[in-house]
Amino acid sequence: MNASSLFHSTINTLAWRPWLWRQQKFLSPQLAIPLFPVAGKKNSCDLLALNETDLEEQFVRGDGPGGQATNKTSNCVVLKHIPSGIVVKCHQTRSVELNRQRAREILQQKVDLFYKGENSDIFKEKRTAEKKKQEKKRRAKENLEKKMHIKEMQESDSK
Repeated sequence: MNASSLFHSTINTLAWRPWLWRQQKFLSPQLAIPLFPVAGKKNSCDLLALNETDLEEQFVRGDGPGGQATNKTSNCVVLKHIPSGIVVKCHQTRSVELNRQRAREILQQKVDLFYKGENSDIFKEKRTAEKKKQEKKRRAKENLEKKMHIKEMQESDSK
């Protein structure tokens, strides 16, 4: 075996294994458990599981900035949950695999919110984040009013 054939066989083997791993990771319809952890969540087991047989997946051309890379590649993932009718379109990265993963994460969150409603962990997190934001805004407004009041007092004292 010469050096060039050894090199080519190594490349082909390495190129095949990631493809095989991706096929096993993403295309396992018999699994009814979530395949991907939810981004930013520590306990993703609280979310409803997605069944791969209930999903319809398409790859389309994305839109937005990116030029030729966006216009010629179909790396935008459109994922539809057939029972609920929820559709998710993900074109966050150039990689099809990452877009597939993120689309499933987003879809899992939306399906959980759709079925559980106000009892969903996603809804509770959004509500607490909104309350924190309102509280922060209120405190900033109070601080600004205090500063304005102090400034007015200083101006009136200096006159």
